[in-house]
Amino acid sequence: MTSSMALPTQPYKGARDFYPDDKRLQKYMFAKMRQVVESFGYQEYDAPILESLDVYLAKTGEEIINEQIYSFTDRGERKVAMRPEMTPSVSRMVAAKRQELAYPLRWYSIPELWRYERPQAGRLRQHWQLNVDLFGVAGIEGDHEIIVIADNLFKVFNPPEGSYVIRISSRKLVDNFFKTYMGLDDDQFHQTIKLIDRWHKIGRDDFHAQAKDVLNDQQYAELIKLLESKDLDSLPEEAKKHDSVEKLRKLVDLLSASGVKAAEFDFSVIRGMDYYDDIVFEVFDTNPENIRSMAGGGRYDGLVGLFGVEPVPTVGFAIGDVTLQRFLELHNLVPKLEPETDAVVILVGDVYSDAQPVVAELRSKGLNLAVDSTGRKLDVQLKHAAKSGAQFAILVGEAELSSGKLKLRNLLKGEEQELSPEETVQSVKSGHGA
Repeated sequence: MTSSMALPTQPYKGARDFYPDDKRLQKYMFAKMRQVVESFGYQEYDAPILESLDVYLAKTGEEIINEQIYSFTDRGERKVAMRPEMTPSVSRMVAAKRQELAYPLRWYSIPELWRYERPQAGRLRQHWQLNVDLFGVAGIEGDHEIIVIADNLFKVFNPPEGSYVIRISSRKLVDNFFKTYMGLDDDQFHQTIKLIDRWHKIGRDDFHAQAKDVLNDQQYAELIKLLESKDLDSLPEEAKKHDSVEKLRKLVDLLSASGVKAAEFDFSVIRGMDYYDDIVFEVFDTNPENIRSMAGGGRYDGLVGLFGVEPVPTVGFAIGDVTLQRFLELHNLVPKLEPETDAVVILVGDVYSDAQPVVAELRSKGLNLAVDSTGRKLDVQLKHAAKSGAQFAILVGEAELSSGKLKLRNLLKGEEQELSPEETVQSVKSGHGA
């Protein structure tokens, strides 16, 4: 039975269709990502997009579990989730081969992730995310390496000075100050953590009103002192006594020595995932039109141990494709990306079969060729070749096959030359930026 109602042409809400131009930009970003992380010795891995729901129930943030996870029961009555993040999956993989792997272990992936949330600027339900994880380095050197990589991932796009900032904090500092010094109970603690996450996103009046529902006047005053601390020296004296402050000082000094100019201390960086247990950081665009965190991560030494093996000290971070693309667009950093096709071969007359050896020869010499075999009029074929974004057309008819000389037309300039196959390859490669 057929319906007269046309099917929708729009993708699922919060997901994207990638037309070739869109995919070309994504490929460009991913290539830069791979270039940077592989220069630090990281190797690519992957995992299934479906995981057991239990993998996330253990330590993933409450908001993701309760509101954002895509989950279902499969035909075998197993509770399954589409991965909303990659960290639990990679921790599971490391745990599965805990004794066989060589440490330090440097792994990365660029997985597709899904979260059920309200689509908005810089945030969609479907996105890709570079994940970079270092297993087996317990010292500050691991945190330092990961943040240097994050900095390099932005520098590789040649952004203007001061266009992004790396905000660094410590969950140990936050947890100790709130629970030990301020005396927050578990409910107050979790409510305050959620509130801090909104510090940069809502107005001060709204923040004040929401905080008053959670904290008394003295606790609120202490919280504001912490949040308004511009550097480690301006922290309250009680906070400065904690061991984590000295660790943060050492980290900031190391980053400065490595040429990382964008790093600064910010108490409000707490990261929403429950598995972070020490140094945490986030990267923000300084453009007010892009207020979301673009990248973030930190140390999560306890996660591998949840899978029943000896824990492995671990630090890692992730950067999403949606926020990175928005950053590149806002700072005019998206280059003009040419189609992968070097030229369109236009067949003049009934020469499809006879032209195959020539086309094969050109491809063997490194050209990416699309062949127009439609038999349309020459002007129509040329028009569609230009519309496809190709810079060149190679005309092949009986005369060209007989003479061994091909007609190469520059579709941008309208110029045409008669060249041998060798000369055609050289001319197309030089003109196509190869």
